[in-house]
Amino acid sequence: MLKVILDANIFVSAVLKPHSHLARIFEWVKEDKIRVVLSDGILSEIEAVLRYPKIRKRHRQNNKQIEEFLKKTVRISILTQGKIHTDTIKKDPSDNKYLSAAMEAKADFIVSGGYHLKDLKTFQGIRILDPSTFVVLMTKS
Repeated sequence: MLKVILDANIFVSAVLKPHSHLARIFEWVKEDKIRVVLSDGILSEIEAVLRYPKIRKRHRQNNKQIEEFLKKTVRISILTQGKIHTDTIKKDPSDNKYLSAAMEAKADFIVSGGYHLKDLKTFQGIRILDPSTFVVLMTKS
């Protein structure tokens, strides 16, 4: 089973648009084709973005629903211990949490729309793809 790091914005997009191609990624989780990898930092970012007033207005979920979503997310994921750190990305150091989690979990992919990550293309042998490319790759396999 593939281990995949997903950028926080992919989780948020799936909440906002549950029938989008990004939501298909979570179908693959249910089908045991991929396993999502999280760290405390990634989980905190997902929560923070879901609680932004502008985002809350769009998804219309209350605190209890957000908490339930986060609990479900943890249940379907591998949670790293946070023992490995990197400072590879200098322009946006907050993106290093994705690289650190990927190294620790020996992930197969990092999926992100953020150019700081995408511009790397690979990191320690881990492919970094934008969401559309990942969906196409998974659909072909």
